[in-house]
Amino acid sequence: MPMDELTLVGRIAIWILPVVFAITVHEVAHGWVASKLGDHTAKNLGRLTLNPINHMDLVGTVIVPGVLLFLGGFIFGWAKPVPVNCNNLNNPKRDMVYVAMAGPLANFFMAIGWGILMKIGYLLGSSNEFFSLPLIYMGYAGVFINAVLMMLNLLPILPLDGGRILAGLLPNKISLEFSKLERFGFPILIVIIAMGWLSNLLGPPVYFLQSSIFKILGI
Repeated sequence: MPMDELTLVGRIAIWILPVVFAITVHEVAHGWVASKLGDHTAKNLGRLTLNPINHMDLVGTVIVPGVLLFLGGFIFGWAKPVPVNCNNLNNPKRDMVYVAMAGPLANFFMAIGWGILMKIGYLLGSSNEFFSLPLIYMGYAGVFINAVLMMLNLLPILPLDGGRILAGLLPNKISLEFSKLERFGFPILIVIIAMGWLSNLLGPPVYFLQSSIFKILGI
């Protein structure tokens, strides 16, 4: 959805809530599932809260999304990771898969929720543009950022959620060897971003999820 007619301030106003909630709820979901499976580390540190300040990372939550929004690039970001002590989990290897899956699943359901908000905006129609346009624009931003974060985190690269899921599903010996690659995870991501490959990797699945949500909701 084109937002070229919006000023920079207008785009910030539209994107700020979807971005902050997408990042915050993603992390809370990890901690919440971990607490249900025996690890209360995040809960004890006050990280099971929707207060974004408790999860905010200056670079990942503010600077990177802001710069990408200004440049018109592929918008994404991150928060401070919720601490999880796998040794406290009932079944560490299996339960880490569930903990890792919780973040992307939270983004999936948030994308649907923002899509519903967008649908409400369309139902209000042009006669109520004061309310309908913000809902449409913000709903679109919410679907997009959650689709991006979901697909980004499902990349099978440690320490991303996709890497955690893969490590939990692999046989123990192979999983141990795979886990040793975690120290190369962020350098690999930096190379992917610097080479401009991220949009090529995420574009098709993000578009598929977006278009599926819009089609189901009749948008």
